[in-house]
Amino acid sequence: MTSSDSAFVGRIPEIYEELLVPLVFAEPAGHLAAAVLASDPHDILETAAGTGVLTRVLVAGGAASITATDLNEPMLVAAEALCPSERVSWQVADALSLPVPEASYDVVACQFGVMFFPDKVRGYAEARRVLRPGGSFHFNAWDRLEANPAWAVVSNALNAVVRTPLGFLRRMPYSYYDAELIASHLEAAGYTDFEVRRMTGTSVSDADHTARAICQGTPLRGEIEAHPEIDVERATEVATAALREAYGDGGFEAPISWLQVSAS
Repeated sequence: MTSSDSAFVGRIPEIYEELLVPLVFAEPAGHLAAAVLASDPHDILETAAGTGVLTRVLVAGGAASITATDLNEPMLVAAEALCPSERVSWQVADALSLPVPEASYDVVACQFGVMFFPDKVRGYAEARRVLRPGGSFHFNAWDRLEANPAWAVVSNALNAVVRTPLGFLRRMPYSYYDAELIASHLEAAGYTDFEVRRMTGTSVSDADHTARAICQGTPLRGEIEAHPEIDVERATEVATAALREAYGDGGFEAPISWLQVSAS
C-alpha cells in the first residue's frame, strides 16, 4: 500500500458520494445493513464509514445508536452533512486502534473498508475487542477485479497507454477476495463462528459517469496525479472511450460482485 491508497481527500468525497455511491455502494449497503440489523442491536460501531452510505441505511432501517468512524476526516464531514441524525455520532478513528473501551457495542460494521487495513488480523481483533459478549462483526469486501468488469475495462485501458502500470485498483479495493484467506484472518483474530458469502448485483450507469467516478472519485486519482505519463483529464478520457467501446454510447448495466462476511 502506498501513502495515497487510503487518501480520500480534495474533491474525492464529493465525487464519491455523487457518483460512486449510486454506482456500486448503495446496493451492497442494503444487504449489509440487513445483516447488521437482524439482531436488533442497541448500538453499532461503524468503521471506515466513508460518506455514510451504510450509516444512512442503518438509521432508516433500525433504532440503534450509531458511532460512525473513519480515518479520513473529509469523508466524515461529507457524511455528517448528509445524515444529521441525533442517533449518530461521528468520530475520526483508526479501525486498527479504536478509542473505545472493551465490550462497548452490540455490533461492529464495516462497508468496504477492510481491504485498506494494513493488518487485517489486528483490525478484526480490534472489532472483536469492542464487541459485547454475543455481539457480531459484519463487513464486506470486493470480489476480484475481473468479477467487476466495468472496473476491469478501466484498469486495462489505462494501463494500455502508460509504461508504468497504475496498480491501485488491483492493489487495494480488488485485492482481498480469497474467502479462505479471510476465514484464516478471522480465526487468527479469535472468531469461532463466521460465514463468508459471495454476493452479486448490478451497476447501472453510463460511460461518462462511470469513468469519472473511477478516475476522480477514488484514491486512483492520487496515483494518476502522481504519474509522470498521464493526468486525470486524459485518464478520464481514456476510461470513457474504453467503456463506450465495451458497453456502447448509452446507459448500461454491468455486474458487480463482493463478499459479505458475518462473524462472532
